[in-house]
Amino acid sequence: MDRPALELGGIFRLHGPAYCELYAGSLNSQQKKVMHAIEVCRTAALGGHVDQCDHCGHRRISYNSCGNRHCPKCQSFAKAEWLEKHQTQLMSVPYFHVVFTLPDGIASIAWQNKKAVYRILFRAASETLRRIAADPKHLGAKIGFLAVLHTWGQNLLFHPHLHCVVPGGGLSRDRQRWIPSRKRFLLPVRVLSRLFRGRSSTISNKRTRQEN
Repeated sequence: MDRPALELGGIFRLHGPAYCELYAGSLNSQQKKVMHAIEVCRTAALGGHVDQCDHCGHRRISYNSCGNRHCPKCQSFAKAEWLEKHQTQLMSVPYFHVVFTLPDGIASIAWQNKKAVYRILFRAASETLRRIAADPKHLGAKIGFLAVLHTWGQNLLFHPHLHCVVPGGGLSRDRQRWIPSRKRFLLPVRVLSRLFRGRSSTISNKRTRQEN
């Protein structure tokens, strides 16, 4: 496989110092540590070793990896292994990608209250998906899904959101049959969005009253 023309490590080496200076107040020490690890991954800065062919004697210098779990180079093989391992667990149904994003106003609150706000985000998204899916007008089934938290956007700025992978269907109320969704449509976006905003607000208000 050919190496991509542009890599994250190269971007960090070129623009990382200016980015850190511009957003010094938003970056914590752990984020800076990750950036540095990706910058030096598989470069002379981490040292290296010599690979030699037993037959022809050809030698090649290989630089060491950073091993950071956020590094796309270090995790590419682990990702491939994980995908192959879990491929057999997938059901032969279509899968849908649903994203729940915090509004900018709440996102700014999350920066100072990550644990509490992220808990609300997961709960609101979960209740939204399950409630709409259970409605006979939409699917009428009990669904399962995988939700992964991302805390930054493509521009690497703080942008908390959930990526949900949802099978195209679910179990009937008596758990005796599989109810499939449409092949190209899972649940209505506007209905999901409206309920998600309402659940986020309700859960947030309840938590505030409990803490007070």
